[in-house]
Amino acid sequence: MEPMLNSTASLLAVMFMTISAGLYLSKRKPFTSFGPAIIVIIIGIILSNFKIVPAWADVYGVMFEYALPLSIAIMLLNVDLSGMLKLSKQPLLAMFFAVISVSIAAFVGGIFMAGSIPEGWKVAGMFVGTYTGGSSNLTAIGKALEASPETFAAANAADYVIGIPSLVLLMAAPAFMKGSKWFNKVWPYKLTDEELELEGGHDFMQPKEWSINDIAWLFGIGFAIVSVATALAKFFPAEYISMMQIILITTIAIIAAQFKPVKKLRGKMDLGLYAALFFLVIIGFMVDIRQFFSSTISISAYCAIVILGSLSLHILLCRIAKIKYQYVGISIMAAIADGSSAALMAATGKWESIISIAVVLGIVGNAIGNYVGISIGYLIKGMLGM
Repeated sequence: MEPMLNSTASLLAVMFMTISAGLYLSKRKPFTSFGPAIIVIIIGIILSNFKIVPAWADVYGVMFEYALPLSIAIMLLNVDLSGMLKLSKQPLLAMFFAVISVSIAAFVGGIFMAGSIPEGWKVAGMFVGTYTGGSSNLTAIGKALEASPETFAAANAADYVIGIPSLVLLMAAPAFMKGSKWFNKVWPYKLTDEELELEGGHDFMQPKEWSINDIAWLFGIGFAIVSVATALAKFFPAEYISMMQIILITTIAIIAAQFKPVKKLRGKMDLGLYAALFFLVIIGFMVDIRQFFSSTISISAYCAIVILGSLSLHILLCRIAKIKYQYVGISIMAAIADGSSAALMAATGKWESIISIAVVLGIVGNAIGNYVGISIGYLIKGMLGM
């Protein structure tokens, strides 16, 4: 059966409208907990499997090849190393424990489960990435490890099925931590109410302005980084080109982000997300629904092991190190979700003075997630001889 839409213009229209719909729905009930990434993938799967659009067309090619690398480059222009260096020891140590915990949980779980999961070692790397720096790392590592569309979609779906309930519980954690006598007896280390107050309030989630000038420069710098990284990656053996492209983009973007003119550019995360959604909607188009469902259950089980295992180990390490529980809370949220979610957690808990720290911890996780995730993936592959 031929797809209903085949022309370049119509397929471009579908892609742009799907992304617009994903962004719109992610702000409306009952879709607010989904996030635009999983929404555009699901819409793409429906459109393709119901033969509205083809699973592949030439027009997908350029966007599929460049949208994700461009997205990574633009989002990582948000990394401020000087801001990270100003952090006190405790929040950085809590974030370090988060990275160590998810790496150990994914590695141990991967050793036992990777053989029974399609592309299991790649899934392990993707989950390490997403639970150290957010869903953008999952996508980046999947691209670096050349995961199949079905694996991409199943990993995103598992992240939603297991990850979203975890985030909901974490959002409720500040009230529990403050109100529970048992918890405060077991974990007496905390910031005082005076230490958590911020003079003048905060601007988290407030409207921000950015202009066509910001967009033009971000696209220009982003494509330049991708171009240089892609050229350098070609000097490596063929089987490592995709991996090295992502590592080089990550490294060059972080270096570029330290220059003052780049720091002044606005809208980096927003524009980076928009570019990534083009890659994800095409992933949705490419998914065979039957293969998708056959792999989602096993990947979801592995995802649960990674989250529960890493949370348990992270909490244990932080308690041994006597880290104040507010720092533990935002480090967990920054690792499992991202900096903005961690900042939202801090804001809802009235931890105003550490909202900016929550954002920085998310950026730390985002910056190192690609390196750690790719390393764990290849380590499992080598250990299992896959």
